[in-house]
Amino acid sequence: MKAFYKKYILDFKRPSGTSRGILNQKETWFIIIKGEGKLGIGECGILRGLSIDDLPDYEEKLKWVCHNIHLGKDKLWEELKAYPSIQFGIEQAFLSLVAIDPFILFPSNFTNNEKPISINGLIWMGDESFMLEQIQQKLEEGFTCIKMKIGAINFETEIKLLASIRKKYTKDQIELRVDANGAFAVNDAFDKLKILSAYNLHSIEQPIKQGNSLDMSELCRNTPLPIALDEELIGVYGVTKKQELLQTIQPQYIILKPSLVGGFKGCEEWISIANKLNIKWWITSALESNIGLNAIAQWTYILNNNLPQGLGTGSLYSNNFESPLTVSNGQLLYDNNKNWKKNLIEDLCI
Repeated sequence: MKAFYKKYILDFKRPSGTSRGILNQKETWFIIIKGEGKLGIGECGILRGLSIDDLPDYEEKLKWVCHNIHLGKDKLWEELKAYPSIQFGIEQAFLSLVAIDPFILFPSNFTNNEKPISINGLIWMGDESFMLEQIQQKLEEGFTCIKMKIGAINFETEIKLLASIRKKYTKDQIELRVDANGAFAVNDAFDKLKILSAYNLHSIEQPIKQGNSLDMSELCRNTPLPIALDEELIGVYGVTKKQELLQTIQPQYIILKPSLVGGFKGCEEWISIANKLNIKWWITSALESNIGLNAIAQWTYILNNNLPQGLGTGSLYSNNFESPLTVSNGQLLYDNNKNWKKNLIEDLCI
Protein backbone atom coordinates (compact mmCIF):
# COMPACT_ATOMS: atom_id res chain seq x y z
CA MET A 1 0.00 0.00 0.00
CA LYS A 2 1.30 3.45 -0.97
CA ALA A 3 0.01 6.96 -0.30
CA PHE A 4 0.45 10.35 -1.94
CA TYR A 5 -0.70 13.85 -1.11
CA LYS A 6 -1.62 16.71 -3.41
CA LYS A 7 -2.21 20.41 -2.75
CA TYR A 8 -5.09 22.07 -4.61
CA ILE A 9 -6.15 25.73 -4.65
CA LEU A 10 -9.89 26.36 -4.95
CA ASP A 11 -10.87 29.68 -6.55
CA PHE A 12 -14.02 31.44 -5.33
CA LYS A 13 -16.34 32.57 -8.10
CA ARG A 14 -16.63 35.89 -6.29
CA PRO A 15 -14.84 37.16 -3.17
CA SER A 16 -16.62 35.82 -0.08
CA GLY A 17 -16.71 37.85 3.12
CA THR A 18 -16.27 36.36 6.59
CA SER A 19 -15.56 37.88 9.99
CA ARG A 20 -11.90 37.08 9.29
CA GLY A 21 -11.75 38.98 6.02
CA ILE A 22 -12.40 38.41 2.33
CA LEU A 23 -11.68 35.00 0.80
CA ASN A 24 -10.60 34.77 -2.84
CA GLN A 25 -8.99 31.34 -2.67
CA LYS A 26 -9.06 28.35 -0.37
CA GLU A 27 -6.26 25.84 0.02
CA THR A 28 -7.02 22.14 0.39
CA TRP A 29 -5.04 18.90 0.32
CA PHE A 30 -5.85 15.39 -0.90
CA ILE A 31 -4.52 12.10 0.44
CA ILE A 32 -4.61 9.28 -2.11
CA ILE A 33 -4.02 5.66 -1.12
CA LYS A 34 -3.09 3.00 -3.66
CA GLY A 35 -3.46 -0.68 -2.80
CA GLU A 36 -4.31 -3.93 -4.60
CA GLY A 37 -4.91 -2.11 -7.86
CA LYS A 38 -7.40 0.33 -6.31
CA LEU A 39 -7.30 4.00 -5.35
CA GLY A 40 -8.91 5.78 -2.41
CA ILE A 41 -9.11 9.53 -1.87
CA GLY A 42 -9.72 11.81 1.10
CA GLU A 43 -9.70 15.59 1.48
CA CYS A 44 -7.87 17.42 4.24
CA GLY A 45 -9.77 20.70 4.31
CA ILE A 46 -7.78 23.31 6.20
CA LEU A 47 -9.08 26.82 6.96
CA ARG A 48 -6.20 29.22 7.46
CA GLY A 49 -6.60 31.22 10.66
CA LEU A 50 -9.34 28.96 12.02
CA SER A 51 -8.22 25.31 11.86
CA ILE A 52 -6.33 24.23 14.96
CA ASP A 53 -3.91 22.40 12.64
CA ASP A 54 -3.02 25.51 10.65
CA LEU A 55 0.62 24.89 11.60
CA PRO A 56 3.97 25.42 9.82
CA ASP A 57 4.65 21.67 9.75
CA TYR A 58 1.29 20.75 8.13
CA GLU A 59 2.86 19.49 4.90
CA GLU A 60 5.54 17.60 6.85
CA LYS A 61 2.75 15.84 8.75
CA LEU A 62 1.13 14.84 5.45
CA LYS A 63 4.48 13.38 4.34
CA TRP A 64 4.70 11.47 7.62
CA VAL A 65 1.20 10.06 7.09
CA CYS A 66 2.08 8.88 3.58
CA HIS A 67 5.27 7.20 4.83
CA ASN A 68 3.32 5.48 7.61
CA ILE A 69 0.12 4.60 5.77
CA HIS A 70 0.71 0.93 6.67
CA LEU A 71 -0.30 1.75 10.26
CA GLY A 72 -3.93 1.81 9.15
CA LYS A 73 -6.85 4.15 9.71
CA ASP A 74 -7.38 3.69 13.45
CA LYS A 75 -3.73 3.95 14.51
CA LEU A 76 -3.15 6.97 12.29
CA TRP A 77 -6.29 8.67 13.63
CA GLU A 78 -4.97 8.32 17.20
CA GLU A 79 -1.56 9.69 16.19
CA LEU A 80 -3.12 12.73 14.45
CA LYS A 81 -5.19 14.25 17.27
CA ALA A 82 -3.55 17.65 16.79
CA TYR A 83 -4.39 17.50 13.05
CA PRO A 84 -8.19 17.02 12.79
CA SER A 85 -8.35 17.82 9.08
CA ILE A 86 -5.80 15.08 8.34
CA GLN A 87 -7.73 12.68 10.59
CA PHE A 88 -10.74 13.36 8.39
CA GLY A 89 -8.76 12.91 5.17
CA ILE A 90 -7.45 9.56 6.38
CA GLU A 91 -10.94 8.33 7.31
CA GLN A 92 -12.24 9.20 3.86
CA ALA A 93 -9.28 7.73 1.98
CA PHE A 94 -9.48 4.33 3.69
CA LEU A 95 -13.27 4.16 3.21
CA SER A 96 -12.82 5.15 -0.43
CA LEU A 97 -10.13 2.50 -0.97
CA VAL A 98 -12.34 -0.40 0.14
CA ALA A 99 -15.55 0.88 -1.48
CA ILE A 100 -16.93 -0.60 -4.69
CA ASP A 101 -17.12 2.96 -6.03
CA PRO A 102 -14.40 5.23 -4.53
CA PHE A 103 -16.92 8.08 -4.24
CA ILE A 104 -19.70 6.07 -2.54
CA LEU A 105 -18.48 5.85 1.06
CA PHE A 106 -21.89 5.35 2.71
CA PRO A 107 -24.41 3.71 0.34
CA SER A 108 -27.95 4.82 1.21
CA ASN A 109 -31.18 6.19 -0.16
CA PHE A 110 -29.29 9.47 -0.54
CA THR A 111 -26.66 8.02 -2.88
CA ASN A 112 -29.43 6.15 -4.74
CA ASN A 113 -31.01 9.58 -5.40
CA GLU A 114 -34.15 8.53 -3.54
CA LYS A 115 -33.93 10.91 -0.58
CA PRO A 116 -32.43 14.43 -0.42
CA ILE A 117 -30.90 16.28 2.54
CA SER A 118 -32.49 19.57 3.65
CA ILE A 119 -29.89 22.34 3.78
CA ASN A 120 -29.69 26.00 4.67
CA GLY A 121 -28.89 28.70 2.12
CA LEU A 122 -25.72 30.58 3.09
CA ILE A 123 -25.62 34.39 2.91
CA TRP A 124 -22.08 35.79 2.84
CA MET A 125 -21.04 39.01 4.54
CA GLY A 126 -20.87 42.12 2.40
CA ASP A 127 -22.52 45.47 1.94
CA GLU A 128 -26.28 45.80 2.30
CA SER A 129 -27.09 45.54 -1.42
CA PHE A 130 -24.95 42.41 -1.86
CA MET A 131 -26.53 40.67 1.12
CA LEU A 132 -30.04 41.58 -0.04
CA GLU A 133 -29.19 40.25 -3.50
CA GLN A 134 -28.07 36.92 -2.01
CA ILE A 135 -31.17 36.66 0.20
CA GLN A 136 -33.47 37.22 -2.78
CA GLN A 137 -31.56 34.63 -4.80
CA LYS A 138 -31.81 32.00 -2.07
CA LEU A 139 -35.55 32.58 -1.70
CA GLU A 140 -36.02 32.24 -5.45
CA GLU A 141 -34.03 28.98 -5.32
CA GLY A 142 -36.58 27.54 -2.91
CA PHE A 143 -34.69 27.67 0.38
CA THR A 144 -36.85 27.75 3.50
CA CYS A 145 -33.87 28.01 5.87
CA ILE A 146 -31.34 30.81 5.48
CA LYS A 147 -28.10 31.26 7.41
CA MET A 148 -26.75 34.80 7.47
CA LYS A 149 -23.26 35.68 8.59
CA ILE A 150 -23.24 38.79 10.77
CA GLY A 151 -20.61 40.80 12.61
CA ALA A 152 -18.64 42.31 9.73
CA ILE A 153 -20.81 45.28 8.78
CA ASN A 154 -22.68 47.74 10.97
CA PHE A 155 -24.96 45.91 13.46
CA GLU A 156 -27.86 48.31 12.80
CA THR A 157 -27.59 47.58 9.07
CA GLU A 158 -27.70 43.85 9.76
CA ILE A 159 -30.80 44.34 11.91
CA LYS A 160 -32.44 46.25 9.05
CA LEU A 161 -31.72 43.30 6.75
CA LEU A 162 -33.31 40.87 9.20
CA ALA A 163 -36.27 43.20 9.63
CA SER A 164 -36.77 43.43 5.86
CA ILE A 165 -36.89 39.61 5.62
CA ARG A 166 -39.31 39.30 8.52
CA LYS A 167 -41.52 41.99 6.99
CA LYS A 168 -42.06 39.71 4.00
CA TYR A 169 -41.76 36.24 5.54
CA THR A 170 -42.88 34.80 8.88
CA LYS A 171 -40.81 32.32 10.87
CA ASP A 172 -43.07 29.56 9.52
CA GLN A 173 -42.19 30.55 5.96
CA ILE A 174 -38.45 31.17 6.39
CA GLU A 175 -36.22 29.85 9.18
CA LEU A 176 -33.44 32.34 9.89
CA ARG A 177 -30.11 31.39 11.42
CA VAL A 178 -27.32 33.88 12.08
CA ASP A 179 -23.61 33.24 12.59
CA ALA A 180 -21.59 35.86 14.47
CA ASN A 181 -18.28 33.94 14.29
CA GLY A 182 -17.42 35.28 17.75
CA ALA A 183 -17.78 38.91 16.66
CA PHE A 184 -19.71 40.25 19.71
CA ALA A 185 -17.92 41.69 22.73
CA VAL A 186 -18.71 39.91 25.98
CA ASN A 187 -20.03 43.08 27.62
CA ASP A 188 -22.70 43.81 24.98
CA ALA A 189 -23.46 40.32 23.64
CA PHE A 190 -26.60 39.86 25.75
CA ASP A 191 -28.06 43.19 24.63
CA LYS A 192 -27.46 42.24 21.00
CA LEU A 193 -29.10 38.86 21.55
CA LYS A 194 -32.17 40.63 22.97
CA ILE A 195 -32.39 42.83 19.87
CA LEU A 196 -31.92 39.85 17.53
CA SER A 197 -34.55 37.78 19.34
CA ALA A 198 -37.27 40.18 18.12
CA TYR A 199 -36.87 38.70 14.63
CA ASN A 200 -37.86 35.12 15.50
CA LEU A 201 -34.47 33.60 14.70
CA HIS A 202 -33.84 29.88 14.92
CA SER A 203 -30.42 30.34 16.54
CA ILE A 204 -27.18 32.28 16.63
CA GLU A 205 -23.79 30.62 16.18
CA GLN A 206 -20.88 31.56 18.39
CA PRO A 207 -21.92 35.05 19.56
CA ILE A 208 -18.64 35.59 21.47
CA LYS A 209 -15.12 34.30 20.87
CA GLN A 210 -14.31 30.75 21.84
CA GLY A 211 -12.34 30.17 25.01
CA ASN A 212 -14.67 32.19 27.24
CA SER A 213 -16.56 29.19 28.56
CA LEU A 214 -17.91 30.81 31.74
CA ASP A 215 -19.18 33.87 29.84
CA MET A 216 -20.66 31.60 27.18
CA SER A 217 -22.28 29.47 29.87
CA GLU A 218 -23.95 32.53 31.37
CA LEU A 219 -25.15 33.64 27.94
CA CYS A 220 -26.61 30.19 27.19
CA ARG A 221 -28.33 30.11 30.57
CA ASN A 222 -30.03 33.51 30.13
CA THR A 223 -30.29 33.90 26.37
CA PRO A 224 -33.56 34.97 24.71
CA LEU A 225 -32.29 33.25 21.56
CA PRO A 226 -30.94 29.68 21.17
CA ILE A 227 -27.14 29.59 20.96
CA ALA A 228 -25.10 27.16 18.88
CA LEU A 229 -21.42 26.45 19.58
CA ASP A 230 -19.16 26.22 16.56
CA GLU A 231 -15.57 27.47 16.95
CA GLU A 232 -15.85 26.60 20.65
CA LEU A 233 -15.47 22.92 19.74
CA ILE A 234 -12.19 23.34 17.87
CA GLY A 235 -9.10 22.03 19.64
CA VAL A 236 -11.00 20.11 22.32
CA TYR A 237 -9.57 16.58 22.34
CA GLY A 238 -10.84 13.47 24.08
CA VAL A 239 -14.26 12.45 25.36
CA THR A 240 -13.61 13.75 28.90
CA LYS A 241 -12.70 17.28 27.74
CA LYS A 242 -15.64 17.36 25.36
CA GLN A 243 -18.02 16.31 28.09
CA GLU A 244 -16.62 18.93 30.49
CA LEU A 245 -17.10 21.68 27.90
CA LEU A 246 -20.72 20.81 27.09
CA GLN A 247 -21.64 20.29 30.74
CA THR A 248 -20.13 23.68 31.62
CA ILE A 249 -21.69 25.71 28.81
CA GLN A 250 -24.94 23.79 28.23
CA PRO A 251 -25.62 25.28 24.78
CA GLN A 252 -28.89 24.78 22.96
CA TYR A 253 -27.06 23.46 19.85
CA ILE A 254 -23.64 22.41 18.64
CA ILE A 255 -22.49 22.59 15.03
CA LEU A 256 -20.06 19.97 13.80
CA LYS A 257 -17.54 20.42 10.99
CA PRO A 258 -15.65 17.14 10.44
CA SER A 259 -12.56 18.90 9.05
CA LEU A 260 -12.24 20.97 12.22
CA VAL A 261 -13.08 18.46 14.95
CA GLY A 262 -11.48 15.17 13.93
CA GLY A 263 -13.56 13.72 11.13
CA PHE A 264 -16.44 11.30 11.52
CA LYS A 265 -15.08 9.76 14.72
CA GLY A 266 -14.48 13.14 16.36
CA CYS A 267 -17.99 14.30 15.44
CA GLU A 268 -19.56 11.10 16.68
CA GLU A 269 -17.93 11.61 20.09
CA TRP A 270 -19.54 15.08 20.28
CA ILE A 271 -22.91 13.74 19.11
CA SER A 272 -22.94 10.98 21.73
CA ILE A 273 -22.28 13.47 24.54
CA ALA A 274 -24.75 16.04 23.17
CA ASN A 275 -27.52 13.44 22.94
CA LYS A 276 -27.04 12.51 26.60
CA LEU A 277 -27.25 16.19 27.60
CA ASN A 278 -30.29 16.89 25.37
CA ILE A 279 -28.27 19.28 23.23
CA LYS A 280 -29.33 19.37 19.58
CA TRP A 281 -26.85 19.45 16.71
CA TRP A 282 -26.36 19.64 12.97
CA ILE A 283 -23.53 19.12 10.50
CA THR A 284 -21.79 21.76 8.39
CA SER A 285 -19.08 21.58 5.76
CA ALA A 286 -16.00 23.79 6.07
CA LEU A 287 -15.60 25.00 2.49
CA GLU A 288 -14.24 21.69 1.22
CA SER A 289 -14.23 20.82 -2.47
CA ASN A 290 -16.93 18.47 -3.73
CA ILE A 291 -14.73 15.53 -2.74
CA GLY A 292 -14.84 16.35 0.97
CA LEU A 293 -18.42 17.66 0.76
CA ASN A 294 -19.49 14.38 -0.83
CA ALA A 295 -18.10 12.40 2.10
CA ILE A 296 -19.71 14.71 4.67
CA ALA A 297 -23.10 14.64 2.95
CA GLN A 298 -23.23 10.84 2.67
CA TRP A 299 -22.28 10.42 6.34
CA THR A 300 -24.72 13.12 7.43
CA TYR A 301 -27.61 11.36 5.73
CA ILE A 302 -27.13 8.13 7.70
CA LEU A 303 -27.27 10.09 10.99
CA ASN A 304 -31.02 10.70 10.45
CA ASN A 305 -30.97 14.30 11.65
CA ASN A 306 -34.00 16.16 10.29
CA LEU A 307 -32.70 19.71 10.83
CA PRO A 308 -31.47 21.61 7.75
CA GLN A 309 -27.75 20.93 7.44
CA GLY A 310 -24.98 23.31 6.33
CA LEU A 311 -23.96 21.52 3.14
CA GLY A 312 -24.67 23.99 0.35
CA THR A 313 -21.12 25.17 -0.42
CA GLY A 314 -20.35 23.12 -3.53
CA SER A 315 -21.17 25.91 -6.00
CA LEU A 316 -18.80 28.49 -4.48
CA TYR A 317 -15.77 27.65 -6.62
CA SER A 318 -14.99 28.10 -10.31
CA ASN A 319 -12.63 25.09 -10.35
CA ASN A 320 -14.51 22.61 -8.17
CA PHE A 321 -14.78 18.99 -9.32
CA GLU A 322 -17.86 17.92 -11.26
CA SER A 323 -19.94 15.59 -9.11
CA PRO A 324 -23.45 14.19 -8.65
CA LEU A 325 -24.04 16.64 -5.77
CA THR A 326 -26.84 18.98 -6.82
CA VAL A 327 -28.73 21.69 -4.93
CA SER A 328 -32.39 22.01 -5.84
CA ASN A 329 -35.29 23.61 -3.93
CA GLY A 330 -33.27 24.04 -0.77
CA GLN A 331 -32.16 20.40 -0.75
CA LEU A 332 -28.96 18.55 -1.57
CA LEU A 333 -29.43 15.66 -4.01
CA TYR A 334 -27.13 12.95 -5.30
CA ASP A 335 -28.04 13.01 -8.98
CA ASN A 336 -26.88 9.75 -10.53
CA ASN A 337 -27.35 11.24 -14.00
CA LYS A 338 -24.25 13.31 -13.24
CA ASN A 339 -20.85 11.69 -12.89
CA TRP A 340 -17.48 12.30 -11.34
CA LYS A 341 -14.82 13.03 -13.92
CA LYS A 342 -13.35 9.82 -15.27
CA ASN A 343 -9.88 9.13 -13.84
CA LEU A 344 -10.20 12.06 -11.42
CA ILE A 345 -8.18 10.34 -8.69
CA GLU A 346 -5.50 9.19 -11.14
CA ASP A 347 -5.19 12.74 -12.48
CA LEU A 348 -4.65 14.10 -8.96
CA CYS A 349 -1.79 11.62 -8.49
CA ILE A 350 0.18 13.30 -11.29
